[in-house]
Amino acid sequence: MAHYDTIPEFDFSTPDAQAGAGRRIGIVVARFNPDVCDGLLGACVGELRRLGVADADITIASVPGALEIPLALLTMAHSRRFDALIALGAVIRGETYHFEVVSNDSCRAVMEVQLDTGVPIANGILTTEDDDQALARMQTKGADCARVAVEMATLLRALENKQ
Repeated sequence: MAHYDTIPEFDFSTPDAQAGAGRRIGIVVARFNPDVCDGLLGACVGELRRLGVADADITIASVPGALEIPLALLTMAHSRRFDALIALGAVIRGETYHFEVVSNDSCRAVMEVQLDTGVPIANGILTTEDDDQALARMQTKGADCARVAVEMATLLRALENKQ
């Protein structure tokens, strides 16, 4: 039987998880659609705290909208001060093609920042048909992004230590 060198999985569902202790997390949150973005941010920060991330290790930058998120993320990633980053925003369909442009370009740019810099980014930019969908998803998505950021920071550190 083959032997595989594996990286352990991390369980972020337990209330006493301290996987985030010592992790430095940067969050970029859009101000457009403030009710949704405030809900995303509150859920995200609450989950980061539950995972053991200290308030002093959380940096929050506010930008006008989803299209401005990638540039702030890029600046944060280049600083090398963060173990992981989180993008939070809400793009809600309107009556014009603008929804597709903002949704596609913000997502593509967030992915490019992550791949170009090697800093993991949890993408919490909601793209929904209406306000009700966004409001229904904001708590879950905000908390999910916190877990993803801590898990990816932990995984990348483990992978770097294997070299």
